[in-house]
Amino acid sequence: MSQNFLVIDPQDDIKVLKGLASPARISMLKLLHERGGLNVNEIARLLDLPQSSVSSNVQILEDAGLIRTESQRARKGSQKICYPTCDEILVMFKAGEKNLNANDIQVAMPLGLYTNCAVTAPCGICSPEGIIGFLDVPDTFLDPDRMKASLLWFTSGFVEYQFPNNAKLNGSEIEHVEFSMELSSEVPGTHSDWPSDITLCVNGVELGSWTSPGDFGDKRGVYTPSWWKLAGSQYGMLKSWTVNREGTFVDGVRISPVNLDALQLDAHRSIRLRIEVKPDARYPGGVNVFGRGFGNYDQDIVMRLRTRR
Repeated sequence: MSQNFLVIDPQDDIKVLKGLASPARISMLKLLHERGGLNVNEIARLLDLPQSSVSSNVQILEDAGLIRTESQRARKGSQKICYPTCDEILVMFKAGEKNLNANDIQVAMPLGLYTNCAVTAPCGICSPEGIIGFLDVPDTFLDPDRMKASLLWFTSGFVEYQFPNNAKLNGSEIEHVEFSMELSSEVPGTHSDWPSDITLCVNGVELGSWTSPGDFGDKRGVYTPSWWKLAGSQYGMLKSWTVNREGTFVDGVRISPVNLDALQLDAHRSIRLRIEVKPDARYPGGVNVFGRGFGNYDQDIVMRLRTRR
């Protein structure tokens, strides 16, 4: 059974936060999840609350979009039946914009816009509307409809993207480069304990590997479409590789001494990013790459250049 998620930004969705900021309203939401649709009198009786208090709190929850109400005929007039609107609430700050300064350059690369690939099965690509091409057929990765892709997966091999080096074009010096994407391991079905070494290379230089702990399918991804079966990979982890003068970091943890000088970005008009699972890796557990329309983060593969003129 699919679940409904509500994703809120605390800066924009104050009404939702206020709706949750009450033990009584939390109890009401929990009751509605357990019992289904109830009217105000039933909620008041089951929670031992005054009917007037329940009525006012129902209005607050409805204004916040946390419940919906339907009017039904009763023996005397009509009654308001309350239903919960979501199963889980995810609080997320908007990423990217507030962390950019005037000299930052950001490019979002659509998932299907890779310029080179070589993968092994099991593998596949799909858009928010459906499967693209054939499952477990590596040649499907050459299908022109790959441009619509929002999820791709393979067991070993790579996909490579070519980003424009806009810092070189405007004469800026790069202080650091960052790549952000949502990733998980890949196993037929899902398995939370399925490690996989996922390696990134830039312009042919290996940055280092991050070991994904598993392939996650315990619940539906926030943006994963309803047609995608729950038995399939649902979401990943948002990971950030950063390369500066000191080395390469994943989420702030140094993983290798490879630094900006090794990448020689000022010598190239483009920045080639390769996402790879090596067949001889210690944990060759495949990879899922999630884009817009799948997973828990509605973003493409994002490159950020911190520059200095």
